[in-house]
Amino acid sequence: MRTSSWPDAEGVIWPMLLGTHTPKLDDKGRVILPAKFREDLAGGIVVTRGQEHCLYVFSTAEFEAQHEKIRQAPLTDKQARSFLRMFLSGASQEMPDSQNRITIPGHLRQYAGLEKELVVTGVGAHAEIWDASAWNAYLESNEESYSDLEQEVIPGLF
Repeated sequence: MRTSSWPDAEGVIWPMLLGTHTPKLDDKGRVILPAKFREDLAGGIVVTRGQEHCLYVFSTAEFEAQHEKIRQAPLTDKQARSFLRMFLSGASQEMPDSQNRITIPGHLRQYAGLEKELVVTGVGAHAEIWDASAWNAYLESNEESYSDLEQEVIPGLF
């Protein structure tokens, strides 16, 4: 049974990926999925370029839902085309192996600057994979302004 999920308007259960985990990248470019994410990602995942040089990790179903939303943008819009290219051209479908590892392709490891020490964060409907030093720098530069963000980004949240 999933411990962290929510149903949408049609009753489809979507994962709710939460928390911060610190797995290591092995010499073959593989990472073990955090135990709390395994059930939600067991059916396959898609790893692609994220923003701020991290990687986004989606369940196959969530990736398909995101792709459908992106497809709605007009091809005549230059920013939409650019986003679509970056998002999809780097995407890689992966299936966790019997030890719950996924392989992160070399071009994505290079994009995110991944070394051995990683941080995997649950961000609701997807996870992010960061190089540990990049994640720590991101936290340091954003923690101070965190308390001000809800007023600007999500009015009425608290």
